[in-house]
This record gives sequence, C-alpha cells and structure tokens, in this order.
Amino acid sequence: MSSPIVVTILGKEYQVACPEEEKPALIASAQLLHERMEKIRSSGKVVGLDRIAVMAALNIAHDLIGMQSQQRDGDPEAAEKLLQMKDKVSAFLQEERQLDL
Repeated sequence: MSSPIVVTILGKEYQVACPEEEKPALIASAQLLHERMEKIRSSGKVVGLDRIAVMAALNIAHDLIGMQSQQRDGDPEAAEKLLQMKDKVSAFLQEERQLDL
C-alpha cells in the first residue's frame, strides 16, 4: 500500500506517495538528488531552481545510461532493474512537471 513520505531537497519539502517497501530507496534517491543539486548550486554557474534541477537530472540520467551500457554485456537482471529505475524517475519528473503547470 502506498503512503505519503516527505523528502526535502534544497530546503523545499515534497510529499510523494510511495509503497512502504520502497521508502528507503526513495529517501536515498532524494538525498542523492539534493547532493547533486547542492553541488551545482554551489558552483555558481547555474542560476534558478528549475535549471539546477534539470542539470542534476541530466547528470543522473547520464550516469544511468553509462551504467546501462556497461550492464548490457553483464547481468540482464541488473539491466532490467536500471530500466525500471529510469522509468520511475521519468514518471516522477513528469508528475512533478504537471503539478507545476
């Protein structure tokens, strides 16, 4: 059953529905995103929360694609797990974008 969890990224709180068994992964994902966004913001090269978020998402997507290409020759189960993670991130970003509209 899904229940809401609140994560904080760059000082803003976001409430996200999440199955109980996936909460630790969601918290870890939010922490990773916060750290990536904080690093980009502290560089001073990117201004605006939207732009920082997009740059962080692009960096994480780049890392994911790199891992996928490494996994193609390896464990097919790991590759499938990576694809599922990518789909979840894409769905969350799409949902978040719709909320902003």
